[in-house]
Amino acid sequence: MIRLVVILPIVVVAWMLLVKLISDVKKANVDWTGVTTIIGFIALAFWLRHFTGMG
Repeated sequence: MIRLVVILPIVVVAWMLLVKLISDVKKANVDWTGVTTIIGFIALAFWLRHFTGMG
């Protein structure tokens, strides 16, 4: 029961932050090419580290 009392407010706050973040991103003029390039490089680094031990 105590775990529920601790976890429930954290989940509610995380949900509110996620909704706010999504609404802010929709309003902003974001360069999605740059964002996806950065995410791609990060994913490539993790993949190389896992697959080859480099990166």
